[in-house]
Amino acid sequence: MADTPIRFGTDGWRAVIADGFTFQNLTVAAQASAQVLARTYPGEGILVGYDNRFLSERFAAHVAEVVARLGIPVYLSTCVAPTPAFSWGAKERGCHGALVITASHNPPHYSGLKVKGGFGGSVPPEVTAAIEQEMQSLQPLGSHKAPIHTWDPWPGYLAQLSRFVDLEKLKGSPAKIWVDVMFGSGAGGLKRLLGEKVIELQAHRDPLFGGFPPEPLPQNLQASAQIIAADPAPLKMGLVFDGDADRIAALDGQGHFLSPQILIPILIDHLAGRRGLRGEIVKTISGSELFVKVAQHYGLPVTEMPVGFKYIAERMMSTEVLLGGEESGGIGYLGHIPERDALLSALYLIEAVTETGQDLSTIYRALQEREGFTSVYLRRDLHLADQNQQTELFKRLQMDPPAEILGQQVIKHFDRDGHKFVLADGSWVMIRGSGTEPLLRLYSEAKDTGEVNTLLDWATSLIA
Repeated sequence: MADTPIRFGTDGWRAVIADGFTFQNLTVAAQASAQVLARTYPGEGILVGYDNRFLSERFAAHVAEVVARLGIPVYLSTCVAPTPAFSWGAKERGCHGALVITASHNPPHYSGLKVKGGFGGSVPPEVTAAIEQEMQSLQPLGSHKAPIHTWDPWPGYLAQLSRFVDLEKLKGSPAKIWVDVMFGSGAGGLKRLLGEKVIELQAHRDPLFGGFPPEPLPQNLQASAQIIAADPAPLKMGLVFDGDADRIAALDGQGHFLSPQILIPILIDHLAGRRGLRGEIVKTISGSELFVKVAQHYGLPVTEMPVGFKYIAERMMSTEVLLGGEESGGIGYLGHIPERDALLSALYLIEAVTETGQDLSTIYRALQEREGFTSVYLRRDLHLADQNQQTELFKRLQMDPPAEILGQQVIKHFDRDGHKFVLADGSWVMIRGSGTEPLLRLYSEAKDTGEVNTLLDWATSLIA
């Protein structure tokens, strides 16, 4: 039995180390997850991987022991690696799936367990629900153990990435390539592919992540931004990975932060325009409208999904999806696994800069001009003292949604994932609960920073 409740959020289970995330709770979560994976996905064995967080290798070894005592063969990673490396490994090796010890971008005192299916991506909501149900009726672990094999995830993963780009061409890029891996598990990945062309920042292990959550946000990247801005190279770019290297952001040559709202339109344009690739574009409800504009420029269909890459992954498994992207920087691609992958995103961005010879911000501004769509997009996180605040707010918005906001008529109200209000002038504001932390995420897109902040202030006032 778990000593505290275990709840799976948008991508697995996360909790504070030594509070909710204990060895006892991990036993329960790992046993239930392994049993459901083995029943749900054909294959043999389960991969176990881990990130750079405190005690991650110990937690991973414990998960391996639990799975082995279920009679399921285990492939335990010999080293830290990106989460998508374990997802790819599950598919490549024909396993039931993978269990990965990681809390991704959460603050340093968190750990977590991500559950990946044998197809190479996050399990869908019905499998998550089955795992939560399974935890209610677990039998004691047996004494007989299946073998625990060791396994290096990097060679197979890097070989897969190398199929998508011309590495020799990228090594000759006119751009100087900086990569801030935020002390995370993506360290060394691009250097193995592109050699000395890549200069890494914050690449050693630090379980405290330099005092910041390993999330690619401007306030966490000020030191790296200063380093890149001071570099005299005529063309340069900064790529940023989150703690388990499945999400990406960037810094331009002046050290300015480039959110996924900027990168995803660049990537759609690169893949559809310069590469000539075709397929559906899938975006989460919180993504910028420029995704849609660029997709329409190339005649590509667009599907909008709730927040959480598992929804995009489901779509990728049933449809030819060229790119599926979420506002937080998780992006998946045609021909790869239905999984977000920061290293593949990085390779495509390097390719775009290599082929244009232009700074990422220059490429983005040209896209805005071409589409006649200039906007500012911001997200604000609002920490909650009491989870009931969210419950009451969402109940109120559901029963009595505003007909207008700050004098603007509400022309659309989406309530499938939080509440998104689209206004008559094309601006919008969205309020949703985090699936991994006790906070509200507020989003807005409008024509300028002042309007965006005014809309975010309005959303903030609802919870005050």
